[in-house]
Amino acid sequence: MADDSFKDYVLDQLRGLGRVEARAMFGGHGLYHAGLFFGVVYGGRLYFKTDEATRQGYVQLGMGPFQPNEKQTLWTYYEVPADILEDDEALTLWAEQACQVARSAGEAEDTLEGEP
Repeated sequence: MADDSFKDYVLDQLRGLGRVEARAMFGGHGLYHAGLFFGVVYGGRLYFKTDEATRQGYVQLGMGPFQPNEKQTLWTYYEVPADILEDDEALTLWAEQACQVARSAGEAEDTLEGEP
């Protein structure tokens, strides 16, 4: 299956990050590192978690948000450019950034839950 071979390629390219798990979800795969959901493999494309600061790098390179269907857009996940995907060292840096965004988002959610 083409999607599985692309997922395997992505996992191989991310080997510099350490252990990355791909879990089946919404017709694609979610990517996890150290318990953090930081990326999505869907339809032969790779998307990483972004925030206001990191998203600009994706937008400047012409990348768009993850749209699993016509009615749904996940604005916090943006497509990784092909030249980054093909460069395992650059991809690892972008993945580390996405993991940091996921970590920060988790901390923010924990803080909000603990507030009165």
